[in-house]
Amino acid sequence: MAADAPARLTAPGWWRRRSLRFRLTAAASLVLALALAASAWVLLGVMDRSLTRTIDESAFQRAHQVRADVDAGRLTGELSTPDGTLIQVIDEATGRITHATVGTDRLVPLLNRRERAAAVRADRARFLDGEPYGIPGRLRVLAVSADGGRTVIAARSYEEVSKSLRAAGQVLLLGTPMLLVLLAGASWMIIGGTLRPISALRRGAAEISGTARSRRLPVPEAHDEVRSLATTLNDMLNRLENADKRQRALIADAAHELRSPLASIRLQLEVALGHPERQDWRETAEGVLEDVLRLSRLAEDLLALARLDERGGTPARREPVEMAPLVRRGVERYAEASVPVTCVVGDEDVTVTGDALDLGRVLTNLVDNAVRHAASAVEVELRALDGTAVLTVTDDGPGIPEPDRERVFDRFTRLDTARSRDEGGAGLGLAIVRETVRAHGGTVHLEDAAPGLRAVVRLPLARTCPSAD
Repeated sequence: MAADAPARLTAPGWWRRRSLRFRLTAAASLVLALALAASAWVLLGVMDRSLTRTIDESAFQRAHQVRADVDAGRLTGELSTPDGTLIQVIDEATGRITHATVGTDRLVPLLNRRERAAAVRADRARFLDGEPYGIPGRLRVLAVSADGGRTVIAARSYEEVSKSLRAAGQVLLLGTPMLLVLLAGASWMIIGGTLRPISALRRGAAEISGTARSRRLPVPEAHDEVRSLATTLNDMLNRLENADKRQRALIADAAHELRSPLASIRLQLEVALGHPERQDWRETAEGVLEDVLRLSRLAEDLLALARLDERGGTPARREPVEMAPLVRRGVERYAEASVPVTCVVGDEDVTVTGDALDLGRVLTNLVDNAVRHAASAVEVELRALDGTAVLTVTDDGPGIPEPDRERVFDRFTRLDTARSRDEGGAGLGLAIVRETVRAHGGTVHLEDAAPGLRAVVRLPLARTCPSAD
């Protein structure tokens, strides 16, 4: 018992290490073997019952014919049965055999008195060993009662049934393994053909490397589950490729944006250190501080985008945010702006679900952009419309051509490439706005304000429970 324990423990591991094709074929073959064995057992049982019923019916029919002859007094000295049924007619008063078929014992009844009475009451055939009566093999024997206190015993040899069952068993014993091998081979081939597309997927995946990002997995022709898997994996590869492209573009653009202020700081410091006696150190410090502030803003924007990407399009918090106070506080920060910024709140009870800090950044980025390009005024408006909170920021500046109104939401996009670093940002403000609004389940777009530009943000209102009367 102790020696068998390691084998039992390692058998599942051995099974798991086999190939999927082998395990499926083995499992299918095992199920087929059990099914064929059960079918053979059922077939032999049905044959046994059917053949036994046939000889029993023949014996019953012959017994009733003899009983009818006994009752009518038509019995002769010798009985003949073309089908080989053995007949004995017994006088119960004397216990003697009065009539019998040729070859049947005329002295000893096949059933004694007690057995004859039980067989008559049971009215069905039973097995009887024929050896004591000089008959090879087993018999199916039954008894029926006739007039005059006589009993008719009919018996049929069971040897024919036994031979038929042995022949059928031999056929099944030889044919079932052959059929099982044939079915196992067919299963091996069919499963191999079914798994061939998966092997193609594995080879295609092995060929994809860091230098071959545009490769895709082969899609099989059959519209089955493997095709769905290949399509899903290709979609995943496409998303990963797009994410990788966005990440590389972000890194390249960020490096480009960082290079300008760093180069400016280096140049100012080198000039100041090279000619310290002719340098206005206050002016140099102000220039360096300006570049440092620009670097700080760029770092904050990049960090905000990284956090949005990390959260996978969901806000940092989900809590009720009252938009009216948030908009008023945001506009108050621009009291000293270069152009007046006004606030119009059409609905006081405007509440959305999300992160107040992120929504405040959305407002700040939109107002900063509007103030930067406005000619004389900026207007911020908040209202509720059709189950959404609508926030608009309007300026009277030059606006943006319609073909470029969607492109400006891309990261590091600036339409005026000739403007100086003092006149614009790094091109991340509107990108942060769109990502944040999408994370809150809303939309943002730009439209013509004639003159100027209007940024429209729509956010779903928070769901509130109806109050009881």
